[in-house]
Amino acid sequence: MILFVISFAVLLIIGVPISISIGASAVLACLSLGYPLMVIGQKMVTGVDSFLLIAVPLFILAGNLMNAGKITDKIFGTAKELVGWVPGGLAHANVVASIIFAGMSGSAVADAGGLGTIEMEAMTTNGYDKEFSGAITAASSVIGPIFPPSIPLIIYGSVASVSVGKLFMGGVIPGLLMGVALMVLVYIYAVIRKYERHPFSLRALGKQLAHSILALITPLIILAGFTTGWFTPTEASSVAVVYSLIIAIFAYKTMNWGDFKKCLLDSATSSANTLFIIGTSTLVSYVLVKEGISRQIADFILGISSNPAVILLIINIVLLILGMVMEPGAILTLMLPVLLPIVNGLNLDLVHFGVVMVLNLMIGQVTPPFGVCLFVISDVGNINLERLSKAVLPFIIPLVIVLLLCTYIPGVVTWLPNLMIHSAA
Repeated sequence: MILFVISFAVLLIIGVPISISIGASAVLACLSLGYPLMVIGQKMVTGVDSFLLIAVPLFILAGNLMNAGKITDKIFGTAKELVGWVPGGLAHANVVASIIFAGMSGSAVADAGGLGTIEMEAMTTNGYDKEFSGAITAASSVIGPIFPPSIPLIIYGSVASVSVGKLFMGGVIPGLLMGVALMVLVYIYAVIRKYERHPFSLRALGKQLAHSILALITPLIILAGFTTGWFTPTEASSVAVVYSLIIAIFAYKTMNWGDFKKCLLDSATSSANTLFIIGTSTLVSYVLVKEGISRQIADFILGISSNPAVILLIINIVLLILGMVMEPGAILTLMLPVLLPIVNGLNLDLVHFGVVMVLNLMIGQVTPPFGVCLFVISDVGNINLERLSKAVLPFIIPLVIVLLLCTYIPGVVTWLPNLMIHSAA
């Protein structure tokens, strides 16, 4: 595996895409260990041969359809009328809109790239500086993969064989806490900097709700569907696509054939990259388990301390660092064979650990200097990356506080899934 680590590092340094870097390094490692080519191909295909993973390209497509169909405009408009009157109103609307959109796409990048443009334009037009606007947009975008539905939680559920429905429910309270924590910090900023409020009008709110109701009920349809057993999370992704397409074409009339074709192409490209990473990472994971390396790493970490709190802190630090430099799907597939023996050894709830793991990776997505959401926001908002990186640092603090709450108070994650199980019983 030394060959894998060296070749992977070299390929990344010279700028090779991470999917190709993992794949090429994995094949080299397997050949050096004497694995037949047939096994290499089989393990890569097995990694993506899952009914559950069909939800990944479908939720990506649903997010793209909502952006192209201007559904995100209506979401932000409603959020602005709802909380815009609070000091720092448009920044609060930014967070609320991200929570609503999180219930549709399950992707931080989709949130940052879609809602981000609308949110930052509205904020800068109303006197907010570009760096603050970009920072809160980047920070709020990470709510997407925590609040259901969530593409990373789907991948976790597939690899760890955990109920995705329970994982989705486990992400509800942490997602809401992230939103509240960010809004508290926004309020402090707004009072100090005297940011303008958006005047409250009950009539305007009612009018906006009437125009946006079809978009706003999308998360409710998805949540209600898999909590009541009407459809599986995979089927929920299909419902999200069909529903988004119907309201964009027939209700709002904001999508044409050209937009639809572009959505299909963009979604296919993103999905292919994500699933290829999962396939190649599965091959590496197979080798780690086969060669006993994952067990050795687990034993080493458990040998540091027998205290679950210390072990969880170490895992959090490692995942935060990895989340800064790697794609979440790759980390989930690569690290779970290493981490699951540790988690089982500590008798931790797998739903609890799954949400904590994804929360770590999402915070890494907005942590300088390599957080991918920072690059997206810098690009769509035309903001200097270095200044954006400095501006986002204070917003990482409330996210880390929520992470620690979820890590050390498991009930924050498990209460709602357990409640749903007892209610169903």
